[in-house]
Amino acid sequence: MPAFIHPLSDVQAKVIGEGTRIWQYAVVMHGAKIGSDCNICSHCLIENDVIIGDRVTVKSGVQLWDGLRIEDDVFVGPNVSFSNDKYPRSKIHPKEFLVTRISKKSSIGSGAVILPGLTIGENSMVGAGAVVTRSVPPNAIVAGNPARITGYVDTQDLSAKNTKPPQSVGVIASNVNGVSFHTFRTVPDLRGVLTVAEFEKEIPFSPKRYFFVYNVPSIETRGEHAHKQCEQFLVAVKGSVSVVADDGVNRGEFILDNPNKGLYLPPMVWGIQYNYSSDAVLLVFASHYYDAADYIRNYSEFRQALEVNK
Repeated sequence: MPAFIHPLSDVQAKVIGEGTRIWQYAVVMHGAKIGSDCNICSHCLIENDVIIGDRVTVKSGVQLWDGLRIEDDVFVGPNVSFSNDKYPRSKIHPKEFLVTRISKKSSIGSGAVILPGLTIGENSMVGAGAVVTRSVPPNAIVAGNPARITGYVDTQDLSAKNTKPPQSVGVIASNVNGVSFHTFRTVPDLRGVLTVAEFEKEIPFSPKRYFFVYNVPSIETRGEHAHKQCEQFLVAVKGSVSVVADDGVNRGEFILDNPNKGLYLPPMVWGIQYNYSSDAVLLVFASHYYDAADYIRNYSEFRQALEVNK
């Protein structure tokens, strides 16, 4: 099916995929490249150095400036504002414009503002009216001004932020491969409360090291990596922390908000910690000594490694 170009639009581009529809009063410059089955709504402007993938929707009132790269299956809501120059001056242009990358399957809500040079991660979601000043991780949901992470998409109900696991002592298997939520016994008396767990019994490995994470601003995320071999066990000894675990298929979110709760993360699970309370102190036990080569820090590389290991 050939591309449809409305007669009231001004389209000079030569690279436009089959099935793409460009509606009235759109302006598309000569060098732009547009994939197949896209929908470019009315009153849009697309400059020369813009590349758009397949099945992309760009709603009305959006200007796509030089340096913008939009991958497959992206949704751009009405009146989203992009920029490509951090310090713009009239009639003064940089030698090259900053590249902003909108990764596949991500969505940007209406009226959002995206600063130049950022990456909007795969499958992420930017809320309406958000002002995005930093790159957005894969699968993250961001909102506000400045935008901050408020959650992660596609978490299962069992692990939803507002659903806390049962308080009884024991181990709960999660929907994420190998990840388990532990509630340990506590011994309260007039002198205080004691909680205890034993390695290789209640915690499934003997640790080689530990580390604490604390004084984390609430806007920041930690983790955002997987380990090839190292196992980890997380306990919030003070305050609360939200933990996302992702096995490449299922994604769960857990709240650690009591020293008698712990989360086991096996190898080859993508882990993220965020939404730290101001007083949060996170204790992490690790089964291996530190080895930089054991880390996978790019989500796409993590997904590729899972495919290789199948």
